[in-house]
Amino acid sequence: MKFHEMTAVQLADVDPNRALVVIPIAAVEQHGPHLPTGTDTILCTAVAEALEMRIPERILLTPTLWLGASSHHLRLGATFDSSLDTFVSTLCDIGQSLLEDNFVRLLFLNGHGGNIDPIKIAVRKLQPEYPECLLAAGCYWANADELISNTLTGEPKFVGHACEFETSMMLHVRPDLVDPNRTDAGELVPDQLNGIYLSRDMRQRTRHGYTGRPDLATAEKGKRLFQGIIDQLTNTAEKLLAQPLETEYQDFVGK
Repeated sequence: MKFHEMTAVQLADVDPNRALVVIPIAAVEQHGPHLPTGTDTILCTAVAEALEMRIPERILLTPTLWLGASSHHLRLGATFDSSLDTFVSTLCDIGQSLLEDNFVRLLFLNGHGGNIDPIKIAVRKLQPEYPECLLAAGCYWANADELISNTLTGEPKFVGHACEFETSMMLHVRPDLVDPNRTDAGELVPDQLNGIYLSRDMRQRTRHGYTGRPDLATAEKGKRLFQGIIDQLTNTAEKLLAQPLETEYQDFVGK
């Protein structure tokens, strides 16, 4: 089910107790010299749509929010950014609109690293008013560490930015948008020191605004990653649909 393709009458007929509302959130920002600025939005949308196709009778998919928290890319240009306060408020407004419409299970499905902290804040802000509802948030690759590690051949073996992972996924989803001239990004300047977070933007941390080994990306890797991620997301969605909607500790532990 796709929210934006349904009428108000059709949406009113959706059983909120049997539906998981999936809200894809992403970004439009520079992705180095080889990937389009809409990479995060393109990939997150493709993943969310594939998930909806797996269980269309239980997933209610909203349009993708393409504006993300991207201030750490601004100095490199070709980037749209939402201030953190505005972004968190927007997520809360979207969530509240759905919750007030009687939907009880929401999943903010993220496709951009800069959104990770804000989506956690948003669901934490919403939860006190809706303790009887399930409010979930996470990246579409969150449960795919082993798959990613076993598929990528370069270092580092995690999701970076315009990296081997994202470039492979784009070669599978939209190969026409990927520049064939790709090189090793070089060393990534760390944002951690003895477990302490250091706030550095992408101009400080990267040579040309991207990370990892996009030169090693292939469409075959992208297909394996994409299909594996959909398998795992389907499993996650089914588990979220089975989660109890309760308000007290004893309701969860059965005591």
